[in-house]
Amino acid sequence: MAHLDASLYDQPGLRGERRRQVARILEAALAAVDPAQAVRRALTREGSILTLAGQQYNLDEFEHIYVVGAGKAGAPMAMALEELLGERITAGSVTVKYGHTAPTRRIKLMEAGHPMPDAAGVRGAAAIEELLSRATARDLVLVLISGGGSALLPAPLPGITLADLQALTSQLLSVGATITEVNSIRKHLDTLKGGRLAARANGARVAALILSDIVGNPLEMIASGPTAADATTYADALTLLERYQLRHLAPHAIRGALERGARGELAETLKPGAHELARVQNVIIASNAIAASAAEDAARLMGFNTLLLTTYLEGEAREAARVLVGLAKEVLASGRPVARPACILCGGETTVTLRGNGRGGRNQELALAAAIALRGIDNVMLAALATDGSDGPTDAAGALAEGDTLERAQALGQDAHASLLHNDSYTFFSALGDLLLTGPTNTNVNDLIGIWIW
Repeated sequence: MAHLDASLYDQPGLRGERRRQVARILEAALAAVDPAQAVRRALTREGSILTLAGQQYNLDEFEHIYVVGAGKAGAPMAMALEELLGERITAGSVTVKYGHTAPTRRIKLMEAGHPMPDAAGVRGAAAIEELLSRATARDLVLVLISGGGSALLPAPLPGITLADLQALTSQLLSVGATITEVNSIRKHLDTLKGGRLAARANGARVAALILSDIVGNPLEMIASGPTAADATTYADALTLLERYQLRHLAPHAIRGALERGARGELAETLKPGAHELARVQNVIIASNAIAASAAEDAARLMGFNTLLLTTYLEGEAREAARVLVGLAKEVLASGRPVARPACILCGGETTVTLRGNGRGGRNQELALAAAIALRGIDNVMLAALATDGSDGPTDAAGALAEGDTLERAQALGQDAHASLLHNDSYTFFSALGDLLLTGPTNTNVNDLIGIWIW
């Protein structure tokens, strides 16, 4: 189970006690979406009968069982699957983020880059393609999918290089494109996304166990939907590039591929009703809603009047912060929408439009904007947490903001407004000791934001 670094709340007095309350609530949320436990809950075995969401698989009917997949939660998922199936697994290959590996026996774990795809990810994708090439209609392929799987599974179409994918990814992230928009484009540049991984299984039975990191749990968008039908098109991908004024800035090979696809010169991703997906079962085994509900239960047990506001939080991080602080002010003023002591929870995934060259992530930026809006307000605390333990390209999972955050920062020579302008929230909160640090949690179900009013 993931824990917050004790330095955050190992403080005397009321501040320390309140931070410990917040930490216990966030840790309860992370425990509820532990990937290994999620696999054990979803997949059961009695003798030769394997059951997943009511669907039974007679293991004696399969010549081989292959395990493939990609995502930050891949290691604990693979370990749980090995506990369940043992020597029944013929072979496996799952790609995980650097530092997210674990000891496995039958399933090979390959480490690769995230959020930027790298050469190791390409090698991992090739290993998965090689395993799938062995499969036949007499086999079972188990697919482990979790957040980060899209970047960790780069298999570019012929003519598109890894450098092209890296350049496009950087462009999309810098303009604040949502993960669904990024994946809508990625899947049209790849040989495994958009249902194509399942199609490579040569008619084998395919069962995918999925940890969702996308708001609303759309199967076709989680890790770019390697086992799911895709309703988007090459034309849709071009439209997205135009929306962000990237059509003529994107690498030439990528623009050319999308334009050829829009003209019908390249095969589309697999669409609803595709015969290649007829023997595929996709099951969501953990999600943001599960984490948020666990946090809600924990807060209520601790005596908070608790409101789970939404698990569909999206938009600019700094704008979301102002809305949440506005809710806290309403609670202080009127006792609405919940009376004190109150805990208001949101799940989802915000975005950041980069304007500077600082360090940070969407949760740290949200907390920084909240700290500015909370200035001088007592008895309110906001915490924003990336459930994977890594918020943006940093070692922090997020940050915590209070009414005196700016005052404490000024004493240390930190300027909150300048930090927000330059997207440098990590430096700001690091100086204060108010970063949320968990290390890799080996799960990923979006973000969890809470605001507490005493």
